[in-house]
Amino acid sequence: MTATRRRVLGLATGLLLAGAGRSSRAQSSEATSAARLMDDLMWNRGPIGGPFALIDHTGKLRTDEDFRGKVLLIYFGYSYCPDVCPTDLQQIGLAIDGLDAAAEAIQPIFITLDPERDTAAHLAGYVPAFHPRLIGLTGRAEQIRRVALAYKVYYAKHPPDSPDYVIDHSSFMYLVDKAGKYIGFFPPGTAAARIIEMITLHLSDRTKR
Repeated sequence: MTATRRRVLGLATGLLLAGAGRSSRAQSSEATSAARLMDDLMWNRGPIGGPFALIDHTGKLRTDEDFRGKVLLIYFGYSYCPDVCPTDLQQIGLAIDGLDAAAEAIQPIFITLDPERDTAAHLAGYVPAFHPRLIGLTGRAEQIRRVALAYKVYYAKHPPDSPDYVIDHSSFMYLVDKAGKYIGFFPPGTAAARIIEMITLHLSDRTKR
């Protein structure tokens, strides 16, 4: 298991131990923040999801309204992530391919947690590697923070003042229905087959109604 994978699993259980050299107060505050976000997500406390206005990897402004009529599969991460993000994005790409004709109803979206480095131009060379239909979104730091918190996403830069920083982050895949309402999440490391199974069940249930 890689160091990054261990960090993500630690976040998923609310037991974050981050950043040697920081004060115990900072560590405690960060751990509390991560645990609270994870707890709220796990127990579906409060609203999850919401509107956004971000720039896609082609430089076009995209809002949540643009995707009405599509089921969204949203993933938060960053392009410099060494293993967790590419692994999960690969599974998302495989799931889209595995859905065959039903994939037309699904829109996969990658929202960066690292807008400083993940510009639209940079994402244009990154997201197509996982699937041609994957849309990458970026924006100003405060815009990203607002969207991330709406989805109960924890993330933090380590070390904060280094140009070679990494970002510790929770790593869930979020499912949003055609009306923009949050449905649920897939945990980190969910295989494409499981994603296909659950999306197919959702689409089937909607057809029966």
